[in-house]
Parts: sequence; structure tokens; C-alpha cells
Amino acid sequence: MKPKPLLFLLVLPWLAITSCTDNCRETRTYRRYTPVSFTGTQIRQGVGVEAARALVKPGKIYTKDGYLFINELKEGIHLIDNRNPSAPKTVAFLRVPGNGDIAIRDNILYADSYMDLVTFDISDLAAIRPVKRLANVFPSGMFEGGYWSYNSQNDMVYDQRVDYVTETISTNCEEAPAPNGFWRGGFMMFAQTANFDATKATNTTNGVAGSMARFALYDNYLYAVSNSDMQLFNIQNPAEPKLGNKIQMGWGIETIFPYKDKLFIGSQSGMYIYDNANPEKPVQLSVFQHARVCDPVVVNDNIAYVTLRSGTTCQGFTNQLDVVDISNLSSPRLIKSYPMRNPHGLGIDYPNLFICEGAYGLKSFNASDPLAIDRNQLQHLEGMNAYDVIPMGGVSASKSLLMIGKDGFYQYDYSNPRQLRLLSRIPVSAPSYY
Repeated sequence: MKPKPLLFLLVLPWLAITSCTDNCRETRTYRRYTPVSFTGTQIRQGVGVEAARALVKPGKIYTKDGYLFINELKEGIHLIDNRNPSAPKTVAFLRVPGNGDIAIRDNILYADSYMDLVTFDISDLAAIRPVKRLANVFPSGMFEGGYWSYNSQNDMVYDQRVDYVTETISTNCEEAPAPNGFWRGGFMMFAQTANFDATKATNTTNGVAGSMARFALYDNYLYAVSNSDMQLFNIQNPAEPKLGNKIQMGWGIETIFPYKDKLFIGSQSGMYIYDNANPEKPVQLSVFQHARVCDPVVVNDNIAYVTLRSGTTCQGFTNQLDVVDISNLSSPRLIKSYPMRNPHGLGIDYPNLFICEGAYGLKSFNASDPLAIDRNQLQHLEGMNAYDVIPMGGVSASKSLLMIGKDGFYQYDYSNPRQLRLLSRIPVSAPSYY
């Protein structure tokens, strides 16, 4: 009779494991990438002006002369009359297939359309017209973590449609949760469920971009960074851009921020500083290296502010703000790092520093003491998804903060940076995980 209790003790753990295996369920939200292709003709004939439409997948923001230009990922540009920040009015939608970035010089708007650079005359927003197209100047790019490429031999663009899928599956209770990762040929990325252009040329006016921009204007040039290089365009005649030099920069290039006669390039491995005294041929001065993460940058005087974030497209595990001394541009020096939750874009209207924390909202700081920014947080707004900001105080009499996120466009008055006041909001048509 003594063996029976032993048998029971051996069987009980097995039953517990079996029961656990049967009952464990895991909810995952991931990006599913499906290959799609377009002919060059389809893309080029797809450009046009349409009636205003709702925001669905808003991307980057740009502003000029009281008007807002909000990118709709890969679709085009929302045109919004923002001369009254408390009541912005949608004007029209400029359809530009494969668009991710814009820049504006005088009344000329530059937009990427997959492999092409398209130039529009926007002097009359009721009668926008394309005036120039430089074909096949961008061989490849990336949207939402998915790469696209252009094949000039057959005039085809190969892209990936992104769908966000949430599913609940049965799992082995003892298995570790599925890691963030990729697979190609079904290229999948898992995500946790819980969760001002510089100017030197005279008699010209430029718009203002956010920190996530890949386009920048300086003197008579438009600069466009890809994942690995910087393509220059001569815009001495703004309506007739001409292809200029291309500068190889290495892999992982993400953003460009012009400040005075310098260019600050954010990459996944560091911040590149270029001397732009000769705007036709920028020269690299230095690189401030950091862990492999996503990296936008803004600059004020002798200090650069760099946010580093982890994520499915950025890799790495670092989430922080780096404050960098750039008084010696050939040898930038870290002043201090501050932990963050998941910082994205940022904006500076010194001493006011604004940092987008993605799903964790928007933070406002007084950055007058670079060694005590964490102790000078002024406000933390939660309940929205913050991607990028443009503080208008540095370029206008307004103390208006423009913020774009996955759930829409927000506009705040930061006259009192301790208590941002919501002026207006343009929501997306439906919540999105993108």
C-alpha cells in the first residue's frame, strides 16, 4: 500500500502542468506585412487634390504661414488652415502616393512620392498644381518598419502593406512569452499589447518641421536623408529643383535637424554632425555614438538633446534623453543621460523642452540646468499617444505647441509651461496600433 501515495505525488505535478498548458492563453498584437507592388505609372498618375478627409494614420507635421501640413502615411498630405489655433479648419487633401516627408520654400512644397521628388505650387491652396517631378531619385525607403524598393528596369515599386492583428492563442504555461522580433517572407513584428528649417538665402521663407523629419532646407538646398545617405537638391529656383550631390553616411540614418550652418543627423547608432558652411558639400565633423536605438535630435546653442528609444523597428533596449555638449563640434561630450519611458520626437523653445513619450504621453521640462532636467519636469500629460512636436514660440509670437500622435493632432498653449492648455484637437477616424 505504501507505493500509492508516491504515485499520487508523482502524478499530481503532471496533472498541474497539463492543466496549466491547457488553460494558458496569450494575447498578441503584431504587424503583418503583405507584399504589394505598383507600377511607376500608377504612382505618378495617383497625384491629385481631393476633398478634405479624416486623419487615419497621421505621420509627420509641418507648418508655414499659419497653415498645417500633416502627412497621412503613404497616402498624401492633409492641408489645414491653422490661423486660428483654437479652431483649425481642414482645407483639402493632397494625394501623393508613397509620401512620408515634406518641406516648403516660399510657395513651393516638396514631397517624396516613393522614388520621386514632386514639387507643388501652393500659392493658392484652392488650386494646388504640380510643377516639377524628379524621377527615380530615391531608390528605397521604409514605412512602419517595412522596406520598399524601386526597380528602374521594370518601373515597379515593391512595398509591404501593414496590417495590425490582435489574436489570442493557447500557449505552454512554462514557455517564455514570444519575444519581439521579425520574420521576412511574412516579415512579422510583435508589439506589447498593453501598452524650423534653417535659412541663409535672402528673400526666402521656409516652413518649420518636427524632429522626426527626413527633409531639411538650408540656403539654396534641400537635403533628404534615406536609411544610408543624404541626397542634395539645388533649389536656387525653388520651382525647378535640380539633383545635387549624394553623401554616403552608413546604415540606420533616421532624421535631420538643421541648426545655423550645421546639420545634425540622427541615426540608430549615433548623432552625426556636419559642417554646412559650403551647403553644396557638407563635411562630417564628428559622431556622438550611443547604443543601437532610434534617435531624433534637436539643438539649442551649444547643447543637443537626443532621445533614444527601444522598439520593434529600432531594436535595442535603451529609453533615455541624452544631453550633449556640442561647444566643440569635433568632439561632442555627454553631459548627462536621463531615463525615459519610450521617448519619440522632441522640441525646444529654450528653456522649454517638450518630449513625446509615445503611449506614455507628453512631458514638459525646464532645461535651463542641463544637470537637473529630471528635477525640473513641469508637467506630464497622459491619455494620448505622442509622436512629435513643434513649439512655435521660437518662430512666431505664438506660444502654441503642435503635437501629432497615433490618436490625432493636438494643439496647446504653453504660455504657462507648468499647465499646458489644450486649444484644439483633430482626432483620427479610429484608434490605431501603428
